[in-house]
Amino acid sequence: MTDLNDLSLSAVSDLLETGEISSVELVEANLRAIEKTEPIVHAYANVLAEEALDAARAADAEIAGNGRRGPLHGVPIGVKDNIYTKGIVTESGSRVMAGFVPDHDATCVENLDRAGAIIIGKTHCHEFAYGVNTPPSRSPWNMDCYPGGSSIGSGVAVTSRSSFGALGTDTGGSIRVPASINNLVGMKASFGRVSIYGVVPVAWSLDHVGPMTRTVKDNALLLAGMAGYDPKDPTSADQPLPDFCADLEAGVAGLRIGVERDYFFYDGLIDEIRASVEAVIAEYRAMGAEIVEISMPELAITQDALFTIVLCEGSTWHRKLIREQGDKYDTATRAIVQLGELLPATHYLAAQQARSLYRSAINGAFREAGLDAMLWPTMPIPTARLDMLNAPRADGYPDTPVGSMCHHTFNANLAGLPALSVPCGITSDGLPFGFQLTGRAFDEATVYRIARAYERAHDWHQRKAGVIEGM
Repeated sequence: MTDLNDLSLSAVSDLLETGEISSVELVEANLRAIEKTEPIVHAYANVLAEEALDAARAADAEIAGNGRRGPLHGVPIGVKDNIYTKGIVTESGSRVMAGFVPDHDATCVENLDRAGAIIIGKTHCHEFAYGVNTPPSRSPWNMDCYPGGSSIGSGVAVTSRSSFGALGTDTGGSIRVPASINNLVGMKASFGRVSIYGVVPVAWSLDHVGPMTRTVKDNALLLAGMAGYDPKDPTSADQPLPDFCADLEAGVAGLRIGVERDYFFYDGLIDEIRASVEAVIAEYRAMGAEIVEISMPELAITQDALFTIVLCEGSTWHRKLIREQGDKYDTATRAIVQLGELLPATHYLAAQQARSLYRSAINGAFREAGLDAMLWPTMPIPTARLDMLNAPRADGYPDTPVGSMCHHTFNANLAGLPALSVPCGITSDGLPFGFQLTGRAFDEATVYRIARAYERAHDWHQRKAGVIEGM
């Protein structure tokens, strides 16, 4: 009999719909996986076993009486520990917030609760999602390698088969990077598509909340459950919420996909990733998509602009906390927070001007070339060894979560455009990696459609990490 944990979110949702399984069975299956894997991979800051079982019993009773609310009803998921959960400890990976229990849910959690999803646990994250300390989570693909941050626990949980999906946050790549590293699908939707109310901020003008799953359809279902306009969030966009799955199987014939090579296919891109992403591009061409070569020299300013904005906006939020509890911060996090206070306002304004310049350039490229999406590697490397995270590379980029690992992802946050990482290969050393699709604002549906066309012809999403396979 197939282990329920090996099934996708959409597959177990279908089984719930037909009554072949119960929500309690799903939660119990996840808890068994957690019992086996947590001593090794440490995905969760807090496992909510009793709470999840109680919620599953209530879901089963409601489904039996009134039917399901939708495709997420009765399905367990993980939630990153910097996202507020009412009555549940939310510590954002920091001693500064030790024991903090919110009196309300983040809007994205509230939306998922309304859809009937069940929280199986709160997942580990880097302290305040800055990505500079090292949480306890470890990679099921290679225990000596970095499993991706700052949504580190969410990525590890989903790839460990101890949740059917998980929420992450993304300020410069922290959904897409762990998705690529963990052989997952990770979506940073359009800025404003998902409310950030109730999420501990890194940089309010760059922060996103999004889903991490095993398949494209799973991702679309989870995004639909958490998205929507929120008047409590001043950055929320009052945009229609489409059916992200409506055209999922429509293919790519006639679509135009842009490829920018100068920035994304630079010398630091390892050969195995280069060859695989080139094969993805060729495959889309064979499917009937038109591949359009584009150039955006403005990409060169994205990394400095994003770092400056993050430093300034982040230190503003931490200003009071760092003065009252500075001794409780991790040393590396404290240095980043305090550095932001040293930057003059002129630097912040210059970064915002650079951001406007880049946003104009990428939107212009979409418009002038008639593009439906752009495509490039999610990361130039598969990951880094834990003992080499701060070591410089020959090309000058440090092997850190905020260095080379996010080199290809910063730009989508600056532009506010949807960006999706999709699995497309595993290196000879057994390390997964993905390619990234960037779409037009609020056109996540087309991004999912393009991703699904590739996924349909491959089995990357079915591959299991070595540590998990051996259990």
